[in-house]
Amino acid sequence: MNVPILILAVVVGLLVVLELLLRWLFGFGNPLIYITDEQIGYLLAPCQQTRRFGNRIEINQYSMRSSAITLTRPTSMLRVLLVGDSIANGGWWTNQTDTLSAMLTRQLQSTITDTGFNQVEVLNASANSWGPRNELAYLQRFGTFEALVVVLLINTDDLFGTLPTSVPVGRDRYYPKSKPPLALIEAFTDLVLPYQPPPEMAAVNAEPGDRVGFNLEAIAQVQSIVNSAGAQFLLAMTPLVRETGESGPLDYESIARQRLTEFTQRKKITYLDFLSLFNDTQQPESLYRDNIHLSSQGNQLVCDAIGREIQQLLV
Repeated sequence: MNVPILILAVVVGLLVVLELLLRWLFGFGNPLIYITDEQIGYLLAPCQQTRRFGNRIEINQYSMRSSAITLTRPTSMLRVLLVGDSIANGGWWTNQTDTLSAMLTRQLQSTITDTGFNQVEVLNASANSWGPRNELAYLQRFGTFEALVVVLLINTDDLFGTLPTSVPVGRDRYYPKSKPPLALIEAFTDLVLPYQPPPEMAAVNAEPGDRVGFNLEAIAQVQSIVNSAGAQFLLAMTPLVRETGESGPLDYESIARQRLTEFTQRKKITYLDFLSLFNDTQQPESLYRDNIHLSSQGNQLVCDAIGREIQQLLV
Protein backbone atom coordinates (compact mmCIF):
# COMPACT_ATOMS: atom_id res chain seq x y z
CA MET A 1 0.00 0.00 0.00
CA ASN A 2 1.16 3.50 -0.77
CA VAL A 3 2.75 4.86 2.42
CA PRO A 4 1.31 8.41 2.20
CA ILE A 5 -2.19 6.98 1.72
CA LEU A 6 -1.68 4.68 4.70
CA ILE A 7 -0.53 7.59 6.87
CA LEU A 8 -3.51 9.67 5.73
CA ALA A 9 -5.89 6.81 6.53
CA VAL A 10 -4.41 6.44 10.02
CA VAL A 11 -4.65 10.17 10.68
CA VAL A 12 -8.24 10.30 9.45
CA GLY A 13 -9.10 7.26 11.54
CA LEU A 14 -7.62 8.81 14.67
CA LEU A 15 -9.52 12.04 14.05
CA VAL A 16 -12.77 10.11 13.66
CA VAL A 17 -12.15 8.25 16.91
CA LEU A 18 -11.27 11.50 18.68
CA GLU A 19 -14.40 13.17 17.28
CA LEU A 20 -16.59 10.36 18.58
CA LEU A 21 -14.91 10.35 22.00
CA LEU A 22 -15.33 14.11 22.35
CA ARG A 23 -19.02 13.75 21.54
CA TRP A 24 -19.81 10.68 23.65
CA LEU A 25 -17.65 11.39 26.69
CA PHE A 26 -17.78 15.19 26.94
CA GLY A 27 -20.70 16.36 24.82
CA PHE A 28 -18.63 18.57 22.52
CA GLY A 29 -20.31 19.26 19.22
CA ASN A 30 -23.73 19.62 20.85
CA PRO A 31 -23.67 22.78 23.00
CA LEU A 32 -26.75 24.58 24.22
CA ILE A 33 -27.90 27.16 21.67
CA TYR A 34 -28.92 30.74 22.46
CA ILE A 35 -31.34 33.04 20.68
CA THR A 36 -31.51 36.82 20.71
CA ASP A 37 -34.38 38.78 22.19
CA GLU A 38 -34.85 42.54 21.90
CA GLN A 39 -36.01 43.01 25.51
CA ILE A 40 -34.52 40.03 27.39
CA GLY A 41 -31.20 40.18 25.56
CA TYR A 42 -30.89 36.46 25.01
CA LEU A 43 -32.53 33.18 25.92
CA LEU A 44 -31.61 29.55 25.79
CA ALA A 45 -33.27 28.26 22.65
CA PRO A 46 -36.44 26.34 23.59
CA CYS A 47 -36.86 22.57 23.39
CA GLN A 48 -33.28 21.30 23.44
CA GLN A 49 -31.40 18.60 25.28
CA THR A 50 -27.72 17.79 25.57
CA ARG A 51 -25.20 16.12 27.83
CA ARG A 52 -22.03 17.95 28.80
CA PHE A 53 -19.24 16.25 30.73
CA GLY A 54 -21.72 13.58 31.76
CA ASN A 55 -24.35 16.04 32.98
CA ARG A 56 -27.79 15.98 31.37
CA ILE A 57 -29.27 19.35 30.45
CA GLU A 58 -32.86 19.89 29.31
CA ILE A 59 -34.45 23.16 28.20
CA ASN A 60 -38.23 23.30 27.85
CA GLN A 61 -40.54 25.21 25.50
CA TYR A 62 -40.22 28.40 27.57
CA SER A 63 -36.41 28.41 27.61
CA MET A 64 -36.37 27.13 31.21
CA ARG A 65 -33.97 24.56 32.56
CA SER A 66 -36.97 22.36 33.30
CA SER A 67 -39.00 19.65 31.65
CA ALA A 68 -41.93 20.60 29.45
CA ILE A 69 -44.79 22.19 31.39
CA THR A 70 -48.41 23.21 30.98
CA LEU A 71 -49.35 26.87 31.33
CA THR A 72 -52.26 25.99 33.58
CA ARG A 73 -51.34 24.91 37.10
CA PRO A 74 -53.39 22.02 38.49
CA THR A 75 -55.10 23.09 41.71
CA SER A 76 -53.42 20.24 43.58
CA MET A 77 -49.95 21.44 42.55
CA LEU A 78 -47.61 23.73 44.45
CA ARG A 79 -45.82 25.53 41.63
CA VAL A 80 -42.78 27.68 42.38
CA LEU A 81 -40.98 29.79 39.78
CA LEU A 82 -37.24 30.21 40.35
CA VAL A 83 -35.75 33.04 38.29
CA GLY A 84 -32.04 33.73 38.16
CA ASP A 85 -28.68 33.51 36.44
CA SER A 86 -26.09 30.74 36.18
CA ILE A 87 -26.32 30.02 39.91
CA ALA A 88 -29.97 29.04 39.51
CA ASN A 89 -29.35 27.45 36.11
CA GLY A 90 -26.49 25.25 37.21
CA GLY A 91 -24.67 25.41 33.87
CA TRP A 92 -22.89 22.52 32.19
CA TRP A 93 -21.33 21.45 35.51
CA THR A 94 -24.67 20.47 37.07
CA ASN A 95 -26.80 17.48 36.17
CA GLN A 96 -30.49 18.18 35.61
CA THR A 97 -31.42 16.31 38.79
CA ASP A 98 -28.94 18.35 40.86
CA THR A 99 -30.03 21.87 39.93
CA LEU A 100 -31.41 24.08 42.69
CA SER A 101 -34.89 23.77 41.20
CA ALA A 102 -34.74 19.97 41.19
CA MET A 103 -33.40 19.89 44.75
CA LEU A 104 -36.08 22.33 45.89
CA THR A 105 -38.77 20.20 44.25
CA ARG A 106 -37.68 17.16 46.23
CA GLN A 107 -37.42 19.11 49.46
CA LEU A 108 -40.86 20.69 49.16
CA GLN A 109 -42.40 17.41 48.04
CA SER A 110 -41.36 15.88 51.35
CA THR A 111 -42.93 18.68 53.38
CA ILE A 112 -46.27 19.43 51.67
CA THR A 113 -48.37 16.82 53.46
CA ASP A 114 -50.15 19.47 55.56
CA THR A 115 -50.48 22.14 52.87
CA GLY A 116 -53.33 20.73 50.77
CA PHE A 117 -51.05 20.05 47.78
CA ASN A 118 -50.07 16.60 46.55
CA GLN A 119 -47.41 17.53 44.00
CA VAL A 120 -44.66 20.13 43.58
CA GLU A 121 -43.21 21.74 40.48
CA VAL A 122 -40.30 24.19 40.67
CA LEU A 123 -39.69 25.91 37.35
CA ASN A 124 -36.23 27.22 36.50
CA ALA A 125 -36.22 30.35 34.32
CA SER A 126 -32.54 31.27 34.15
CA ALA A 127 -29.55 31.85 31.90
CA ASN A 128 -25.88 32.58 32.35
CA SER A 129 -25.08 36.20 33.27
CA TRP A 130 -28.68 37.33 33.50
CA GLY A 131 -29.28 40.20 35.90
CA PRO A 132 -32.45 41.72 37.38
CA ARG A 133 -33.26 43.58 34.17
CA ASN A 134 -33.04 40.38 32.06
CA GLU A 135 -35.17 38.58 34.60
CA LEU A 136 -37.76 41.35 34.67
CA ALA A 137 -37.98 41.26 30.87
CA TYR A 138 -38.51 37.48 30.97
CA LEU A 139 -41.42 37.86 33.38
CA GLN A 140 -42.87 40.69 31.31
CA ARG A 141 -42.78 38.39 28.29
CA PHE A 142 -43.96 35.11 29.79
CA GLY A 143 -45.63 35.96 33.09
CA THR A 144 -45.41 33.88 36.27
CA PHE A 145 -46.93 30.62 34.94
CA GLU A 146 -49.53 30.63 37.72
CA ALA A 147 -46.80 30.01 40.29
CA LEU A 148 -47.84 30.48 43.90
CA VAL A 149 -44.35 31.64 44.86
CA VAL A 150 -41.76 33.41 42.70
CA VAL A 151 -38.15 33.30 43.90
CA LEU A 152 -35.70 35.78 42.40
CA LEU A 153 -32.19 34.49 43.11
CA ILE A 154 -29.40 37.01 42.51
CA ASN A 155 -25.77 37.39 43.58
CA THR A 156 -23.89 40.48 44.70
CA ASP A 157 -22.53 41.18 41.22
CA ASP A 158 -26.10 41.35 39.88
CA LEU A 159 -26.62 44.61 41.75
CA PHE A 160 -24.20 46.12 39.22
CA GLY A 161 -25.60 44.26 36.19
CA THR A 162 -25.89 46.07 32.87
CA LEU A 163 -28.77 46.60 30.46
CA PRO A 164 -29.84 43.42 28.60
CA THR A 165 -27.94 42.91 25.36
CA SER A 166 -27.85 40.30 22.61
CA VAL A 167 -24.25 41.13 21.64
CA PRO A 168 -22.79 37.82 22.93
CA VAL A 169 -25.13 35.55 20.93
CA GLY A 170 -23.21 33.94 18.10
CA ARG A 171 -20.12 36.03 18.82
CA ASP A 172 -19.06 34.87 22.28
CA ARG A 173 -18.06 31.21 22.28
CA TYR A 174 -20.09 30.63 25.44
CA TYR A 175 -23.29 31.82 23.71
CA PRO A 176 -23.41 29.92 20.38
CA LYS A 177 -26.35 30.39 18.04
CA SER A 178 -25.74 27.20 16.07
CA LYS A 179 -24.08 23.81 16.48
CA PRO A 180 -20.43 23.57 15.42
CA PRO A 181 -19.72 21.34 12.42
CA LEU A 182 -17.37 19.17 14.49
CA ALA A 183 -16.79 18.42 18.16
CA LEU A 184 -13.09 18.82 17.39
CA ILE A 185 -13.65 22.44 16.42
CA GLU A 186 -15.60 23.24 19.58
CA ALA A 187 -13.08 21.52 21.83
CA PHE A 188 -10.18 23.36 20.17
CA THR A 189 -12.02 26.70 20.47
CA ASP A 190 -12.98 26.19 24.12
CA LEU A 191 -9.87 24.48 25.44
CA VAL A 192 -7.00 25.86 23.35
CA LEU A 193 -7.81 29.30 21.99
CA PRO A 194 -7.66 32.22 24.48
CA TYR A 195 -11.03 33.69 25.37
CA GLN A 196 -11.89 36.98 23.69
CA PRO A 197 -15.25 38.65 24.41
CA PRO A 198 -16.92 40.60 21.58
CA PRO A 199 -15.37 44.10 21.41
CA GLU A 200 -18.85 45.67 21.70
CA MET A 201 -19.17 44.30 25.23
CA ALA A 202 -16.79 47.03 26.41
CA ALA A 203 -19.47 49.63 25.72
CA VAL A 204 -22.15 47.46 27.37
CA ASN A 205 -20.02 47.02 30.49
CA ALA A 206 -19.38 50.77 30.63
CA GLU A 207 -23.08 51.61 31.00
CA PRO A 208 -23.27 54.98 32.79
CA GLY A 209 -25.60 56.01 35.58
CA ASP A 210 -26.74 54.46 38.85
CA ARG A 211 -26.68 50.77 37.97
CA VAL A 212 -27.61 49.70 41.48
CA GLY A 213 -30.62 51.98 41.29
CA PHE A 214 -31.57 50.62 37.87
CA ASN A 215 -31.48 47.05 39.17
CA LEU A 216 -33.39 47.89 42.35
CA GLU A 217 -36.09 49.41 40.18
CA ALA A 218 -36.16 46.21 38.10
CA ILE A 219 -36.63 44.17 41.29
CA ALA A 220 -39.46 46.50 42.30
CA GLN A 221 -41.14 45.85 38.94
CA VAL A 222 -40.68 42.11 39.42
CA GLN A 223 -42.41 42.42 42.77
CA SER A 224 -45.26 44.30 41.11
CA ILE A 225 -45.71 41.58 38.47
CA VAL A 226 -45.68 38.86 41.12
CA ASN A 227 -48.14 40.70 43.34
CA SER A 228 -50.46 41.37 40.40
CA ALA A 229 -50.45 37.64 39.68
CA GLY A 230 -51.53 36.94 43.28
CA ALA A 231 -48.30 35.13 44.12
CA GLN A 232 -45.80 35.44 46.96
CA PHE A 233 -42.41 37.01 46.22
CA LEU A 234 -39.07 35.98 47.72
CA LEU A 235 -35.79 37.73 46.93
CA ALA A 236 -32.58 35.86 47.78
CA MET A 237 -28.96 36.89 47.25
CA THR A 238 -25.79 34.79 47.44
CA PRO A 239 -22.41 36.43 48.09
CA LEU A 240 -19.18 36.12 46.14
CA VAL A 241 -16.66 33.80 47.76
CA ARG A 242 -14.33 36.73 48.59
CA GLU A 243 -17.12 38.41 50.56
CA THR A 244 -17.23 35.57 53.05
CA GLY A 245 -15.02 35.21 56.08
CA GLU A 246 -13.09 38.02 57.74
CA SER A 247 -12.49 40.04 54.57
CA GLY A 248 -16.16 40.81 53.99
CA PRO A 249 -17.61 42.78 51.05
CA LEU A 250 -15.66 45.60 49.47
CA ASP A 251 -16.72 49.13 50.36
CA TYR A 252 -18.80 49.69 47.23
CA GLU A 253 -20.45 46.30 47.72
CA SER A 254 -21.30 47.11 51.33
CA ILE A 255 -22.95 50.34 50.19
CA ALA A 256 -24.96 48.49 47.53
CA ARG A 257 -25.92 45.81 50.03
CA GLN A 258 -27.17 48.43 52.46
CA ARG A 259 -29.21 50.03 49.70
CA LEU A 260 -30.74 46.65 48.91
CA THR A 261 -31.58 45.97 52.54
CA GLU A 262 -33.24 49.37 52.96
CA PHE A 263 -35.06 48.87 49.65
CA THR A 264 -36.51 45.50 50.70
CA GLN A 265 -37.62 46.95 54.02
CA ARG A 266 -39.28 49.88 52.32
CA LYS A 267 -40.98 47.65 49.74
CA LYS A 268 -41.83 44.99 52.34
CA ILE A 269 -40.07 42.30 50.29
CA THR A 270 -39.20 39.02 51.94
CA TYR A 271 -35.42 39.04 51.58
CA LEU A 272 -32.94 36.26 52.27
CA ASP A 273 -29.29 37.37 52.41
CA PHE A 274 -27.02 34.34 52.38
CA LEU A 275 -23.86 36.16 53.50
CA SER A 276 -24.51 35.59 57.20
CA LEU A 277 -25.68 32.02 56.60
CA PHE A 278 -22.54 31.23 54.61
CA ASN A 279 -20.35 32.82 57.29
CA ASP A 280 -22.00 30.62 59.91
CA THR A 281 -20.45 27.56 58.25
CA GLN A 282 -17.02 26.41 59.37
CA GLN A 283 -15.48 26.71 55.90
CA PRO A 284 -17.51 29.07 53.69
CA GLU A 285 -15.18 28.42 50.74
CA SER A 286 -16.41 24.81 50.66
CA LEU A 287 -19.78 26.15 49.52
CA TYR A 288 -18.29 27.22 46.17
CA ARG A 289 -16.96 25.53 43.06
CA ASP A 290 -15.34 28.82 41.92
CA ASN A 291 -15.50 32.47 42.92
CA ILE A 292 -19.26 32.74 42.44
CA HIS A 293 -20.93 29.42 41.60
CA LEU A 294 -21.94 27.02 44.33
CA SER A 295 -20.77 23.52 45.13
CA SER A 296 -23.26 20.74 45.89
CA GLN A 297 -22.89 21.66 49.57
CA GLY A 298 -23.62 25.30 48.80
CA ASN A 299 -26.63 24.36 46.69
CA GLN A 300 -27.98 22.28 49.56
CA LEU A 301 -27.65 25.14 52.03
CA VAL A 302 -29.40 27.54 49.64
CA CYS A 303 -32.10 24.99 48.87
CA ASP A 304 -32.82 24.34 52.56
CA ALA A 305 -33.07 28.05 53.39
CA ILE A 306 -35.28 28.90 50.41
CA GLY A 307 -37.48 25.90 51.17
CA ARG A 308 -38.03 27.10 54.74
CA GLU A 309 -38.92 30.60 53.53
CA ILE A 310 -41.39 29.24 51.00
CA GLN A 311 -43.12 27.22 53.67
CA GLN A 312 -43.41 30.35 55.81
CA LEU A 313 -44.87 32.33 52.89
CA LEU A 314 -47.52 29.67 52.34
CA VAL A 315 -48.69 29.62 55.94
